[in-house]
Amino acid sequence: MAENKDSKLDEILTNPESIVEDIQSGKLLEFYEKYKNIINIVAGSIAGIVIGIFGFRYYVNTQNEEAQNTMFQAVYYFEADSLSKALNGDGANPGFVEITESYPFTKAANMANFYAGTCYLKLGKYEDAIDYLKNFGASDLLIQARAYSLIGDAYLEQNDYENAVTYYQKASDYKPTKEFTPEYLMKLGLACELNNNYESAVKAYDRIINEFPNSNKVNDARKYKAMNEVKLSSL
Repeated sequence: MAENKDSKLDEILTNPESIVEDIQSGKLLEFYEKYKNIINIVAGSIAGIVIGIFGFRYYVNTQNEEAQNTMFQAVYYFEADSLSKALNGDGANPGFVEITESYPFTKAANMANFYAGTCYLKLGKYEDAIDYLKNFGASDLLIQARAYSLIGDAYLEQNDYENAVTYYQKASDYKPTKEFTPEYLMKLGLACELNNNYESAVKAYDRIINEFPNSNKVNDARKYKAMNEVKLSSL
């Protein structure tokens, strides 16, 4: 029986023209009878995949709603600057760390990564901050750039200027806004300067001056640009 199925499958793979001819000639019933075992197996597999996808989506949506409901207290502690409780919970309510572990694949867990990373950064636990912030991802206008900037802050605190430059660059290039991008560019300029890359620092400050002329960072950008140009001229 298995050999018969294999021979039919071989015929489908090696002679697809015969299938097209059967369909075009209107011999659909004959076509089905001829290949029904293969068709039923393929159809069953596709149905199983479709059901699995919809089942997984339903599960994730249910988990996301539950996670969002349980995250309110952690957010409250975060806003009250009770960072330990925000991270680890209070015994009755979970913290951000538990939410990321208990509700994977959900939007709430993704947001909990951002909050947890921010908490660890404030607590001076920079490697933990980097790990959680790198696990966060969003396509929104503001928060993703903010996450990149916070990762840059964590690297800067560890005197890892090269990686700080990388993430400040990502922050300043991600969907620029007049409100926040100048701030990221100022950080980028500082990290470049600390990394002894004065030319890149000048370029960062130039972007503020030219692209965001109404920013309150412009005067500082002009000052630091001039300082880095002096350093460049002395090399």
